[in-house]
Amino acid sequence: MDLHVRYEGDDDPDKCTARKLARFDLAELYRSDRATPYGVVLNPHAERALSPADAERAAENALVALDCSWESAGEKTFSLPGDHRALPYLVAANPVNFGRPMRLTTVEAFAAALVILGDRDHAERILAKFTWGETFLELNAEPLRRYANCEDSADVVAIQQEYLDRE
Repeated sequence: MDLHVRYEGDDDPDKCTARKLARFDLAELYRSDRATPYGVVLNPHAERALSPADAERAAENALVALDCSWESAGEKTFSLPGDHRALPYLVAANPVNFGRPMRLTTVEAFAAALVILGDRDHAERILAKFTWGETFLELNAEPLRRYANCEDSADVVAIQQEYLDRE
């Protein structure tokens, strides 16, 4: 699956996971919406959850993430062309937001999506570039396994609700 990033450049460059992925040729960065390829767009404001049912579409086109600071990640920012999908409940392992739900870095979002879409090896490859990468998969092992075994978005949302009810 090709990984593409609409890059805003408003985060600390030393902590930017998207830039690191690009340095290792694991993702491509784009500075405009028009240049960013069509694909399955990871969007926390999307109406549908990402599920294994999106795997074929992502493989045929691309998996797209927006890399920006959490302060600027409003709905208007997600005007990228494509099929928008929200990631379900997961916990961050990155040093800035460790343990916080739904505060994932770009690489964590990509890795979660790849696992849900059935490409765990690819997820492990991109996370291997980060000292805390394996921790992300360990912290989220159960929910990622369960989400990856779902049939569609409705199933993912039902499982997500179990985690939200625990909060």
